[in-house]
Amino acid sequence: MHSPTTYRYGGHVHANGIRQHYLRFGGAECAGTVHDPVIVVPGITSPAATWAFVGECLGSRFDTYVLDVRGRGLSSAGDELDYSLDAQAADLIAFADKLGLKRYSVLGHSMGARIGVRAARHFPAGLARLVMADPPVSGPGRRAYPSKLPWYVDSIRQSRIGMDADAMRVFCPTWTEEQLALRAQWLPTCDERAVRDSFDGFHSDDVHVDIGEIAIPLLLMTAERGDVVLEDDVREIRALAPQLLHVRVAAAGHMIPWDNEPGFYRALGDFLGESVGVSPAGHESVD
Repeated sequence: MHSPTTYRYGGHVHANGIRQHYLRFGGAECAGTVHDPVIVVPGITSPAATWAFVGECLGSRFDTYVLDVRGRGLSSAGDELDYSLDAQAADLIAFADKLGLKRYSVLGHSMGARIGVRAARHFPAGLARLVMADPPVSGPGRRAYPSKLPWYVDSIRQSRIGMDADAMRVFCPTWTEEQLALRAQWLPTCDERAVRDSFDGFHSDDVHVDIGEIAIPLLLMTAERGDVVLEDDVREIRALAPQLLHVRVAAAGHMIPWDNEPGFYRALGDFLGESVGVSPAGHESVD
């Protein structure tokens, strides 16, 4: 017997001059208590639909919004759009304001974590806490982001002419059939220039300067099997933000909830206001 879904609806708002699409899950009434809403901001080629499984789980405890970043999914895209980190951060702040969220948490993965960092740098009144899940730490004068641009561009172009899960397996060999099929379905909605500009921004935007200005509680979640955030990077970020809590998720690569979904929720702990119930298997290191 399946548990009742926490999915409520998908919607659009006009905020920061563009159409922003989102999926909404849960609500305070699902948990019987009131917590700050959570905005999930996915990564560079992850439309909101690909993070719906996380929204479903978080929706059992929190009013949850999974956002399509501009140029992805059903949000605005086009040659005339600004795909810079500043524009994306302004989108996030405007989205929360448009929905009337007086207090909220942001959970950003990869590019989404950098968007959350840049947004927090501007001290929006309602942003109460930020989860940075495996954020690229590349930037001016730093080592390059480990993934290469052709991996993204080639898969997008192939998806545009049609590809199934088997074809997607060439790009994501460790993923399940369900994960591959969902990516194949939604990857064509990712604007190639948006992806190129965001990838270039991984190397031109200095988010470390932003982190040093953030005063709200921060959770840095990193992947044990990943090469995006290394131990030296954690130490540097902690020096910039002494309030930082760090959790390294066991048996997970960069796409943490894809590899170890229970570990992803355990790593969140009660940082968002309440723990999301998961099985006790697996171990994560906290420092």
